[in-house]
Amino acid sequence: MGASLRALRALVLLSGFYLLGVVLLAVLAGLDYAAFTAGLHGPALFKLAIVSVVLAVPIVRGMLMLRTPKGEPPAGVPVTEAQEPQLWQTVRDTARQVGTRAPDEIVLIGEVNAAVSEDARLLGLRAGTRRLYVGLPLMAGLDEMQLRAVLAHEMGHYANLDTRLTPLIARGRAQLIRTIGHFHERADHKVATERAKQEKKAEVRIAKGKKAKAVDTTGQGALYRGMARIYTAYGKLYMRATLSSARRQELAADLASVRVAGRDSTASALRELNALDSAHDFYMGSYATLGVGAGLLPRPGEVFGGLRRLLDARSDELEDLRRELSTEPTSPYDSHPALAERVARIEALPDDGRAGQAARPALELLSAPGDALATLEQAVLTPQALALERVDWDDLVHTSMTHYVGQGAQDVREALTAEGAGPELATLLDAVDADPAVRWRITDRFPKSEQASAATGRAAREFARPVLRRALSQLVTADLTARGAARWQLSWSESATLRYASEDFEERLGLALDAAVADLPDTEPLRKLVLAP
Repeated sequence: MGASLRALRALVLLSGFYLLGVVLLAVLAGLDYAAFTAGLHGPALFKLAIVSVVLAVPIVRGMLMLRTPKGEPPAGVPVTEAQEPQLWQTVRDTARQVGTRAPDEIVLIGEVNAAVSEDARLLGLRAGTRRLYVGLPLMAGLDEMQLRAVLAHEMGHYANLDTRLTPLIARGRAQLIRTIGHFHERADHKVATERAKQEKKAEVRIAKGKKAKAVDTTGQGALYRGMARIYTAYGKLYMRATLSSARRQELAADLASVRVAGRDSTASALRELNALDSAHDFYMGSYATLGVGAGLLPRPGEVFGGLRRLLDARSDELEDLRRELSTEPTSPYDSHPALAERVARIEALPDDGRAGQAARPALELLSAPGDALATLEQAVLTPQALALERVDWDDLVHTSMTHYVGQGAQDVREALTAEGAGPELATLLDAVDADPAVRWRITDRFPKSEQASAATGRAAREFARPVLRRALSQLVTADLTARGAARWQLSWSESATLRYASEDFEERLGLALDAAVADLPDTEPLRKLVLAP
C-alpha cells in the first residue's frame, strides 16, 4: 500500500472516531426527543435528560482533543557533524543508499535502541525536521555493518513516509484511549459513591444493633461501561487496521537493511539486539547501579561504557540469547512482527556474497567514545545520581557489597540483642556456650515458611539450622570485610566473590560454621579462625 493510500486510510480511521461520536450524540438526542413526544414529562423526563448530558460529556471531551499529547523525547546529547564527522557520514551514506533524505539532527541516547521521528505538518502531508536517536549502549554491542543495518531500517521508515503518518495515527489512538478512560472513570466514581453510601447506611444499622446488608454495587456505572465498550470495539478495529500496516512497514524496512548492509549483517544485527536488550538490563541493575545504595557510581563514562566489559566476558550466555528469538509479538499491540519471523525472512533470502564482512566496532565511529559516554551521563542521569561519589569498578564492588552485607548483618544483630546475646559475633558465641538453646530462640525472630512454623522438636531445628548458619555467616563476613581481612572481588563473567587471606580459609570457615550450628555446638573453631588476632 502506497503512502497516499495509507494516509487516506489513517484519515478515514480518524474520521470514524468523530463519526462515531456524532452518531452516539444523535442517538442520545433522539432518545430524549422520542421520550418527550411520547408524553414523558416531569421528573422522569428531567432525569433522562440529565443522563444523556452526563453520557455526552466524555464523548464531546474526546472529540475536542484536537492535539495529540506529545510524548517526551528520549534524553540525550545532540551531536553536530563537526563533533562526530564519521557518524554523520555513515548516516548520510545509509540514507543515500536507502533513497531518502538524511535526518537533520542526530541525538545520542542511553538506550539499546535507534529510532527516527519527524515533525511533520498538515496531517503528515508536509515534511518536517527529522531526528535520528542512536543509543550508545546499542553501538557498544554492534560492529559497523550491523549498525548500518539498524540505521538503514530506520531510514527505511523515512523512505516509506512512515514517520509522517505517525502523528495522524497516534492522534486517533490517543483520542480513543482518552474517551474510553473518561467513561471508565465515571463508572468507577459511580460505583465508589454507591459503595460509600451503602457502607454508611450499614454503619448506622450496626450502631443501632441491627444486622447490616452486604454492600452490592451490581449495575452501577453500567451505562458508562456500555459506552466504553462501544469505543473499545472501534478501538480494536482501529488498532488491527493500523498495526497490520505497521508490521508490514517493519518488514519493508528490514529489506532496506539488507540492501545496505547485506543479508548476514542484517540478520546478525537483529539477533544481537535481542541479546543486547537483556544484557543491558542486567548490566544496569547488577553493575552500573550496584553502588547507588552505598552512594557510589562508576567513574565518568563507565555508567554506560562498562557494558562493553560485560559483553566481552559473557559471550557464551549472549550466544544463547542470540538463538532464543521470540516467536510472538511482545503484545497484541506491538507494531513489530515477532523477531523470529523477521530473522527467518531475512535468512531465507538468497546469499548476496557479503557474508563475513570485516567491520570495526561501531563505537569507533565516534571521535572520542569515552568523552561521548561521559557527556551522555550528564544529560541522562538525575542530579542526585550525578552527585554520587565516583570510584573505580573494583572499589565500587567491594564498598557496595560490604555496605549491603553490613545492612543485612544489622538485622541479625537486632535479633541477637533482643535475645540478650549482644550485637557482635563474640558475644553471640559466648551466649551459645552458656546456653545452646539461645540459637533456636534467635532463629524464631526471623521470617519462617508455613512448614517451618508448624514444625516442632528436631524437625523445627532442622528448619532453623540453615537460617542460623546464614546469620552467623553474615556476621563473619561483615566482621572480616570491616577489618580488611576479606575483600569482595569484581567479576564480569559471574557474581562478585569474597576473597580471603588464604586459599583454604573458605573451607575452614565452612567447617567452623557447621560446628557452631551442630546439635552439640563447638564455637572454638570459629573463635580461632575469625576472632583471634
